[in-house]
Amino acid sequence: MIEFFKTTDGITSRIDQPDPGCWVNIIDPTPDERIWMVDQLGIVPEFVQSSLDDEERSHVDFDDDTGQVLIIVDCPFIEDSDETEHPGIVQYDTHPLSVLFLKEQDLIVTVSLRENETVTAFEQGRVRNINTHQRTRLLLQMMLRISQRYLAYLRNIDRQFNDNERVLRKTMSNTELIKMLGFEKSLVYFSVSLKSTEATLTRVSSGRFINLYEEDRDLLDDVFIELRQATEMCTIYTGILNGTMDTFGSVISNNLNLTMRTLTIITVVLSIPTMVFSFYGMNVGDLPFSVSWLFPLVLSAVVGFIVFLFFRKSKIFK
Repeated sequence: MIEFFKTTDGITSRIDQPDPGCWVNIIDPTPDERIWMVDQLGIVPEFVQSSLDDEERSHVDFDDDTGQVLIIVDCPFIEDSDETEHPGIVQYDTHPLSVLFLKEQDLIVTVSLRENETVTAFEQGRVRNINTHQRTRLLLQMMLRISQRYLAYLRNIDRQFNDNERVLRKTMSNTELIKMLGFEKSLVYFSVSLKSTEATLTRVSSGRFINLYEEDRDLLDDVFIELRQATEMCTIYTGILNGTMDTFGSVISNNLNLTMRTLTIITVVLSIPTMVFSFYGMNVGDLPFSVSWLFPLVLSAVVGFIVFLFFRKSKIFK
């Protein structure tokens, strides 16, 4: 899907064809649309290939011949429950959003392989003061929106983690433990993406790839602040989650030890009657009270009770 937007007299509206000063939004392009990107927009084929790579990491690339700049940033999203390893478990991931500056054509192009919440917000006019002629400012506005999306998802993870922890305190359910694993994986994805995105923003702020204007400095600082706050939150939540998982692992291991100890004691106590009756079950002569089954029964009960008192006095049950 390819859409075109242009700001005229302060109003950003959809147009039918690419025009100098417009914004071109491309989502999951077909093979024909990929060819159109090269032939009609003049995008470098290597940039097209990189922008359509779902595993591409956040970075900045520059083409000396055409002056085109490719900036890739990682955007957070909620995975579809059908795509996760455990259906019904909420998990977060990141996917790349490519932003191309076409200097000769006077265009800014965004490319994504899936629907992007940040791009959708810009399309629907939920972000104020958009001007497609100000390409640098538009990029920074997108990155600010992406940073805020990270913060929102991190708060969601923290809230769900606290709810899940309360459930785990009552019952050690495998489902709740798997949810914890999903949170841990999500935080790892976020941590890696935030660090690479911050490094990308640092390269952008140098001004060697795109023009930076004085009125954009405050916006650039805001993006840095939001990214660093998201990085710190991700680090804190990861440490808390790891500590909690280690604690629950120790609790589960301790409960297993208690269960095994109890079963071992029961096995020892119950083995005594078996040992006593095994003697009387064999053809052995001169056993006391061999003509009556009452004596071995009483003897087994007495010895078993003495063993039980021994274990109890040794505080093994505690």
